[in-house]
Amino acid sequence: MASTQQRLISNMRGVRYGEVLAVFIKGDEIQAEVYGTQMLNDCPAELWDTLDATAIKDEMGAFVVKLNGPRHWMLDGLGSKIAPVEPILKDFNGLTMRRIALIEFGKGESPVTVPYMERHVNRGAVFFWDAGSVVYELVNPEGKAYVMQAYCIGVDPTINQGNLATLGERLSLPEGWTYRSRILDEELVVDTTGHIATVLQDEFENTYTTPD
Repeated sequence: MASTQQRLISNMRGVRYGEVLAVFIKGDEIQAEVYGTQMLNDCPAELWDTLDATAIKDEMGAFVVKLNGPRHWMLDGLGSKIAPVEPILKDFNGLTMRRIALIEFGKGESPVTVPYMERHVNRGAVFFWDAGSVVYELVNPEGKAYVMQAYCIGVDPTINQGNLATLGERLSLPEGWTYRSRILDEELVVDTTGHIATVLQDEFENTYTTPD
């Protein structure tokens, strides 16, 4: 669907990044702060590979820390971004990241990521997929589609753009779910500057988002 939102950055497909998710328990609430290398650097392997989740957890006083990535964007452009949290810069063993989002967990909800389970992220961003681009989607039994925003090489380093078309053959999809690829007839825009984003992951930690 076309959008009046302005695209600020193009040629994002394939760009590498990494994230650190720090989970904190605050009374009855569980919240994760997301730090990422996006728009700062390309998450150099020589720095990423030195990160120690336990050491970061102890340094930050977090309940648990997850090293999320490395990842590669599967969208084509980025638009405006609001600041849902103060965008604090932080150095992780020489790797500079910015705090970019918050994940709120409901009462009794585990911060452990479960494949094919929706999560809600306050990221305040606009994502663009070009008309004519190939997109990869998970579709649930009700026909709701989730478009891949990034693939992950942290679980399986052999995943790349060239083999995403056959990824569905390797997924342990829940009953009624399907994986598909298609070519967009028109530009797809996912604008979450005004509401919380809905995302999920497959078992390889590739990340998908809903288009609304």
